[in-house]
Amino acid sequence: MTSSVRGGQLARLLGQWHSLPGRHRSPDYAALAAAVRGLLSDGRLPLGVRLPAERELAEALGISRTTVTAAYRALRETGHLTSRRGAGSWTTLPNGHRVATSGLWAAEDDRDVIDMGVAASAAPDELVAAARDAAEDLPRYLGSAGYHPTGLMELREAVAAGYTTRGVTTSAEQILITAGTQQALDLVLRLSVPAGSPVLVEAPTYPNALAALSARRARINTHGLDTSTGWDGELLLGALRQSRPRVAYVIPEFQNPTGHLMPAALRERMVATAHSAGTELIVDESFVDLPLDGVEMPPPVAVFDRHSRVVSIGGMSKAYWGGLRIGWVRASAPLVQRLAAIRVGVDMASPVLEQLVGVRLLAKSSQLVAARRAQLRGRRDALVAALREQLPEWSFVVPAGGVTLWAELDGPISSALARAAEDVRVRLAPGPRFGLDGTLERFLRLPFTLPAEELAEAVRRIAAVRYDLDRPRPSWRTPSVIA
Repeated sequence: MTSSVRGGQLARLLGQWHSLPGRHRSPDYAALAAAVRGLLSDGRLPLGVRLPAERELAEALGISRTTVTAAYRALRETGHLTSRRGAGSWTTLPNGHRVATSGLWAAEDDRDVIDMGVAASAAPDELVAAARDAAEDLPRYLGSAGYHPTGLMELREAVAAGYTTRGVTTSAEQILITAGTQQALDLVLRLSVPAGSPVLVEAPTYPNALAALSARRARINTHGLDTSTGWDGELLLGALRQSRPRVAYVIPEFQNPTGHLMPAALRERMVATAHSAGTELIVDESFVDLPLDGVEMPPPVAVFDRHSRVVSIGGMSKAYWGGLRIGWVRASAPLVQRLAAIRVGVDMASPVLEQLVGVRLLAKSSQLVAARRAQLRGRRDALVAALREQLPEWSFVVPAGGVTLWAELDGPISSALARAAEDVRVRLAPGPRFGLDGTLERFLRLPFTLPAEELAEAVRRIAAVRYDLDRPRPSWRTPSVIA
């Protein structure tokens, strides 16, 4: 089912379209068409969405229907709108252009490269001691085969205790330990998303989630996030009601890549709407441990779940270390058992020793996470200062948590900038990697997980190549694959 946007909703998205730069040189219809193209290029208006009828939009904007008719005609001429008599008009891109999203990252051992393509931190110093202590615990498990498809009970209990502390009562039987958050997502999708099923994701969103959904051959619909404010509640809930997706994947805590935090009221309404639409919510809580400015954290989405429609996934990659590969699923106990049965056909179980390391680290979570937050806060502030000094034309909202900053550039140059940055030994994650359709070229994800001096040097190098992008490049290169 094609989703649609009403006249009042599109008018709100367009905002002050009549006062955009260059407006005084353009007729009304051209300015309106340009504003709609801007929404498409930024990902705020998804592709394949039916636009309101000309009369409805004219009334919502307080302009003549003739102006809207001319704007729609201009959009059709540029390939941004497709119309069919009796069926309406829906958004497209010229020539059906699409950019395939790869969620992979090709790691390199080149220490001269400043890698800003990966949003993850180095391991804490305490990891080595935790590994030694875990090795001392290992003999307790050596008398068995070592296969624990749902995970070691002591680690499941520790994860469940964390959820209970956050306000959602959880037992160990509701926890499945996985090899990272990505495997947690993959297992849930294997169970919940048959080939061809409709799913809803945010735009922009995490590239590896898009890759996992593509592997399931899901039909992906998007809800565009506002650069400044995040989710538009009316549009998000409307997308759930209209498309009735099998699954909706959301990142409510310091969303990757925008850094936005979903308010509690919208969480509650989202769960209720998902239940009425028959939609399962997959809630990615990868960044929930990382508020940086004393922000009051909303309750977990699962708090509002009364019908087992919410499956929460998380892990230790962001607050602790990605190389540990410890993740989990929180769901109803019967669903956990079904996931474990699927998991046996994938990799049997997670390594026992790594799970024991996880137990040791979670036992010191207060100390370790507090140190990580302080570290990230300083690095974020260093990145913000460098951007404001070196690239003042760029705009962004300083995230109150998480590990990424979503920068709006001074032009649709994200992919070109990422290629140019390779020449100065900086790896970047361009905006289109976080979308589906070749949009988001005006955006760039910048993690602040590296030391402050490396972040400042990276921004200096990026600024140095930014102003050379209009010069002809002597050759083509294959862009590196980025996560």
